[in-house]
Amino acid sequence: MNYELCIMNYESIIGKYYKDNTELLDILVRHSRAVAEKALIIAEAHPELKLDRDFIFEAAMVHDIGIIKTDAPDIKCFGTEPYIRHGVLGAEIMRAEGYPRHARVCERHTGAGLSSAEIIAQGLPLPHADLLPETLEEKLICYADKFFSKTKLDKEKSLEQAERSVAKHGGEGLARFKEMERLFE
Repeated sequence: MNYELCIMNYESIIGKYYKDNTELLDILVRHSRAVAEKALIIAEAHPELKLDRDFIFEAAMVHDIGIIKTDAPDIKCFGTEPYIRHGVLGAEIMRAEGYPRHARVCERHTGAGLSSAEIIAQGLPLPHADLLPETLEEKLICYADKFFSKTKLDKEKSLEQAERSVAKHGGEGLARFKEMERLFE
């Protein structure tokens, strides 16, 4: 697939929401491209999983589209919503644009996914629903995302660093991440 051509379809959606914030656009695209590239390398290494690589690229490029609506000044986000909501906000955007499958990736990639029980127990400002990656593609993008931050662009975390980052949010998420690790490494 010609991935450069593919991104043009999503550049129009991203551009619609990011046209007034070029610094954040740069952060979003650089982070998303790193996630997409890692996910595609893993997909190539696992032909037995029969992953949809076109979808992986597209969804990885828009998985964080909702950050534009959040309040995270460190990464040039000047919205009003808590950052933890960027996934569900991105899902709303992608559903409105007619991409429900991509929306599922947006809402299910936060942490290593979040169960309804975790959302309630932690008092997170999220829907009281399971926001867990279910398909292999959803899991792969969620997994690849944990290796890249938006504050240290172009620097990939080690597996141990990614595990530590996920572990900060509880043992359930770490267990899910380790399950993805077994699947994709």
